[in-house]
Amino acid sequence: MTASEVRALFAVASRPEVVSLAGGMPNLAALPLDSIAGEVAGLITGEGLVALQYGSAHGVPALREQICDVMALEGVSGHPDDIVVTVGSQMALDIVTRIFCDPGDVVIAEGPSYVGALGTFASYQAQVVHVEMDSEGLVPDALRQALAAAASQGQRVKFLYTIPNFHNPAGVTLAVSRRAEILEICRQAGVLVIEDNPYGLLGFDGQTYPALRSMDPDNVIYLGSFSKTFASGLRVGWALAPHAVREKLVLAAEAAALCPPTLNQMIVSRYMATHDWKGQIKSFQQMYRERRDALLSGLEQHMPAGCTWTKPEGGFFVWMTVPEGIDTKAMQPRAVTARVAYVPGTGFYADRFGTRQMRLSFCYPTPERIREGVRRLAVVLEQELELYRTFGPAARRITSGPQTPSPDTA
Repeated sequence: MTASEVRALFAVASRPEVVSLAGGMPNLAALPLDSIAGEVAGLITGEGLVALQYGSAHGVPALREQICDVMALEGVSGHPDDIVVTVGSQMALDIVTRIFCDPGDVVIAEGPSYVGALGTFASYQAQVVHVEMDSEGLVPDALRQALAAAASQGQRVKFLYTIPNFHNPAGVTLAVSRRAEILEICRQAGVLVIEDNPYGLLGFDGQTYPALRSMDPDNVIYLGSFSKTFASGLRVGWALAPHAVREKLVLAAEAAALCPPTLNQMIVSRYMATHDWKGQIKSFQQMYRERRDALLSGLEQHMPAGCTWTKPEGGFFVWMTVPEGIDTKAMQPRAVTARVAYVPGTGFYADRFGTRQMRLSFCYPTPERIREGVRRLAVVLEQELELYRTFGPAARRITSGPQTPSPDTA
């Protein structure tokens, strides 16, 4: 187990003088907190003996039915009995990996991929093989080549892990025209698909895409979460799995946590029953779109020539590539000294690729803070480029200052 590139930044990024474009923290300012507080108080008063007691590892039945309504927005027709509620979708990913992966097995994932998933795969000693993405998501031919290479080397590929919508960290979305092809490739190879979809309802134009699970229910395990569409602190996620796999997930969930917190599940269920949760998601879409626009306009205005970035249509993240000669991991302490934080690209690759990339998050700061953060980052980049133009690659070695961020750096 190794430290997460994102978590390692929290002590720094949480300081008020630092503009954090690093963590993917949802902005909860749009939630009706007074109303939710009343619902929670009523829940404790009226159903406290149930809400504060142990529950089933399967999850609260009413919430599992409501989760079916959420997934139906993306064409998924799951049964409540095949849903396992977990402590966030991270736990769902962990128990799926525990069930399927033995040491040395291969997991195929997009390159780059979600840092939390890479940590989970590593903890179970699975080998991650990255597959190329472009502006339309996972490239089918690259997936075919990766599967063929694994087969030729006698490696066991257990599953494809993919974030099809508003990818973390890349910000791109898998083209609808590619989805059936990728599912067919995996089906022919006998490879399971793990569809991680925390951002699917956060498209800025309100558009939703057909879930992979809706197109192949028998070969896709769908992971979902309320962290991005309601409240991340409640830690309520789920897995929708084929029936035979569901039983193993329940056993693994019992071993990991005995049961997910009943109170948290009942809070989510009460919220969905008494609030316009679809309207709340629309308000999140508008808020994040405004922040996305602030980030993109700031990049256009301030970034030096040679920088490129993705233009997400939803979600939380932009993926930026900097000019040749710049190492974003080496530059990170200087950026923190300039009071701006980002996540270096190497954290999103199992093979430490991504030295010229960084993930920029626009979900939490205000638009004004985002624009200021981009301005600060551009100044740091210009300074790095000037060093490179003057001294060449050795500039990285002669720069002064700390080489890893710490709370004292800012």
